[in-house]
Amino acid sequence: MKRPNLVTSLLQSTFLFFLLSVSIVYAQPLPPPKFDGFVYGKHRVDWDAIQIEAFLDPVCPDSRDAWPPLKQVLALYGDRVWLLVHLLPLPYHDNAFVASRALHIVNGISNHHYTFKLLEWFFKYQEKFYNAQTRNLTRTEVVNEIVKSATQVVGSSYLGTLESGFNDRKTDLKTRVSFKCRKRGVWNTYFLYQWISIT
Repeated sequence: MKRPNLVTSLLQSTFLFFLLSVSIVYAQPLPPPKFDGFVYGKHRVDWDAIQIEAFLDPVCPDSRDAWPPLKQVLALYGDRVWLLVHLLPLPYHDNAFVASRALHIVNGISNHHYTFKLLEWFFKYQEKFYNAQTRNLTRTEVVNEIVKSATQVVGSSYLGTLESGFNDRKTDLKTRVSFKCRKRGVWNTYFLYQWISIT
């Protein structure tokens, strides 16, 4: 039996390394084309303002409980702070992705005022979309209920836009980017709640 020579082994190893490198590079998720998140409020901020980034899930009780203290901080410090809200739909909240997608749709069709009105609506009525309450509903029924509710928040003239938004690949991708691009090592909204409680 003939042994492979050194050059053949080296070429095979180099080729294998190249294939593995290319497959790893293409398997990585792409960063978003622009910074992800929703800026809260329309007030002017100082050039040296402190940026607060909140990672919220619209159907998470911890996110709901963290929201009022965040708003109090913003009201107290005014233009010395500004808030950037990132959506982090947690996988164990069955309807978090759909709720987050609704927020992306509303953000695309209106000003940020309606985005945060809808977020606050989700916090107020999030029990409607908990896993146990929607266990016997289809995904379509949940989407229809969210569209109906969002229409009440932003106005009936947006009904068609909201319905078509759930068929638009762009809103799906924006919501996936929110979920996949875990920023600053945040992997759970509970971290935010703990951080606010401590500071």
